[in-house]
Amino acid sequence: MTYTLLYLRARRVPLALSVAVGAAAAMWTLWLLLSDQRDAGLTAVVLTVVLMVAVLSATLSAPDESLERTASFRWPWRRVAHLLAVLAVVLLVLLATLHTGARFGPAGVVTRDAAGLLGLTALTATVLGAARCWFVALGWTVVAAVFPQSGTWGTLATWQAAPPGSRPAALLAAAFAVTGLLTYAVAGPARRLAD
Repeated sequence: MTYTLLYLRARRVPLALSVAVGAAAAMWTLWLLLSDQRDAGLTAVVLTVVLMVAVLSATLSAPDESLERTASFRWPWRRVAHLLAVLAVVLLVLLATLHTGARFGPAGVVTRDAAGLLGLTALTATVLGAARCWFVALGWTVVAAVFPQSGTWGTLATWQAAPPGSRPAALLAAAFAVTGLLTYAVAGPARRLAD
């Protein structure tokens, strides 16, 4: 087996990928069957993005992170590539729907939320570990989707559900994306305490 296949299997990528794509397909099917509008509502788009990010966050750590830390590989570049691949999966799956009967968009909202939530998840992984890194992103996003706010401070507090073209939401999402990418690349996921 090649290194890449071993890496993907160790991080449970095939399972996480199939669950994330399946969840997006389920949301797409429900919107197609139950809605009379072609464009999915902003709440459905935001919740689909966070669902995919939460599922794919299981791949941010291997079962034995201590063993990986002893390897002589240069992990920062591999971690960056991993996060960018997760982002690409979310974007490809959801933006592919723009050419179908149920569209999950606009592209700017999907990109903003996917990058920001993935950065937030990666940042949380460095503090809480990969097993719990999705808690903050999912909890915050559900509250933001249910109770969106207006005004600059309200938009920042609920940036995930901000309307397309919101500059404060885009800036906060970009800050999370860059901070999460750099922190996760350098530090990696937090070590698990011994059971």
